[in-house]
Amino acid sequence: MNTVRLTKNTVSQKSFSFLNNSDASVIVGDRQLTIEEVVSVARYRARVKLTENLEKLANVQASCDFIRDAVESGEPIYGVTTGFGGMANVVISPESATLLQNNLMCYHKVGAGNKLPLADVRAAMLLRANSHVAGASGIRLELIKRMLIFLNAGVTPHVPEFGSIGASGDLTPLAYISGALIGLNSSYIVDFDGEEMDAPTALQKLGLEPLQLLPKEGLAMMNGTSVMTGIAANCVQDTRILLALSVATHALTIQGLEGTNQSFHEYIHKLKPHSGQIWAASQMLELLAGSGLIRDELDGSHDYRGKNPIQDRYSLRCLPQYMGPIVDGIEDIAKQVEIEINSVTDNPLIDVENQASYHGGNFLGQYIGVGMDRLRYHIGMLAKHLDVQIAYLVAPEFNNGLSPSLVGNQQRTVNMGLKGLQITGNSIMPLLTFYGNSIADRFPTHAEQYNQNINSQGFASANLARTSVEIFQQYIALALMFGVQSVDLRTYAIAGHYDARATLSPATQDLYMAVRNVVGRPPSKERAYIWDDNEQGLDSHISKIADDIAYGGQIVTAISEVLSALKSVNN
Repeated sequence: MNTVRLTKNTVSQKSFSFLNNSDASVIVGDRQLTIEEVVSVARYRARVKLTENLEKLANVQASCDFIRDAVESGEPIYGVTTGFGGMANVVISPESATLLQNNLMCYHKVGAGNKLPLADVRAAMLLRANSHVAGASGIRLELIKRMLIFLNAGVTPHVPEFGSIGASGDLTPLAYISGALIGLNSSYIVDFDGEEMDAPTALQKLGLEPLQLLPKEGLAMMNGTSVMTGIAANCVQDTRILLALSVATHALTIQGLEGTNQSFHEYIHKLKPHSGQIWAASQMLELLAGSGLIRDELDGSHDYRGKNPIQDRYSLRCLPQYMGPIVDGIEDIAKQVEIEINSVTDNPLIDVENQASYHGGNFLGQYIGVGMDRLRYHIGMLAKHLDVQIAYLVAPEFNNGLSPSLVGNQQRTVNMGLKGLQITGNSIMPLLTFYGNSIADRFPTHAEQYNQNINSQGFASANLARTSVEIFQQYIALALMFGVQSVDLRTYAIAGHYDARATLSPATQDLYMAVRNVVGRPPSKERAYIWDDNEQGLDSHISKIADDIAYGGQIVTAISEVLSALKSVNN
């Protein structure tokens, strides 16, 4: 497996072993692909192989034969012997059927904006191949194999971020992929393992000849949800990581606040048995087990606490009830995305067994549009909860004896602690809840001669989800900084020193140390994580932690057990 540069627009090599398995290949056509497999190809350069199932491969050829015969006999089939969309009343002669397909890419080369991340385009190519291998699209096996060649060689077309309304699939984004695959002309650009070049030159380096698309092939390549679904698969995996990190960050802040574990008692949650709620409560029990910083009240005890309430405030006490719907929602979205990953999404579809073709609408990306709207909403809810915990930590009226704004060195009067850091968090959190607004319900009804008069905005919704993920990675970075600082200060209050390893629960020690390692601040008995204001700029800490999370480094590895446990939800 190749190691590539860690930049925002390249395919990154990540370190956590539960996804990055260099010995594994992803086989297209043998079984249902998972989100994890899509991500392993898109980001970690796992190799891709085509099924050796002869029946499936024969069906691919049979669908091509069906289209060839239909063109020769003049049978009316949308997009094969007719024009496209609102011009489907135009009859296309057999002599013009090939020109129709190759022209399709030309008038859809209208993308705008920045380039999509290469990982999203790689995911899209994998999903397009997976869709076509079902043998319902009328596309040559050679084109399917070419997509796999591109993936294995690290050749990724440049695709703009704007141009699809998610109605007839991702027409414009897929036009860029299709034009690059066949080497239509030098205006199609690819990234060839880190080097930018035009598509015909890339084909020469691969030892491939330019191709002309046959009848139905242009429509089959461009008429589907593969790009939005590829983006969605990457976003779902990122959001699962961020969900697991959120849960683990809450475990740090609960210890920093000297919270109780009683709110997570199994008895409470079996009486309100939502799967996500039960999962969140059980995770908190595991994460807090053995901590010397919490109030261990699993035996049902309730001690008076002077000025403090006998029970924790809602952001701690109601954590499972708040997190539960988010956990359930993200896993529900993941299931829908996996169905879309393994669907045939073009039109018309060819029933080889019954020698028939059917006009339909599997290309509509509504599941992705609505799913990514929901995903962004859940991300906003995760941020809102963490924001409340941060406010709880910094307020001496409520934080059970910690310093104001978690000041480290209280002997230095000119020390404001994490005051500025909280304000940065306050600037980010509203953005995430704003991005949680829906776009699938906000679409033009007049698109393309009123033909695409209902559309999903799935591509836009997925792109917004990626933005939400990237913003939340910054936010969770600073939330972790609050968590680490708080447990250091709580350790001093309980044990008289600042090395929280001695008091933290075993399940959160790895996360604590991962953050410390990433920012280059080893634990010290003499000093909390942030000691004096003038010793560092905290912006560099945010950046280092966020990058480590984005590229799956030490911090993500530290919460791999929580992430793996997500698979148990709803099982």
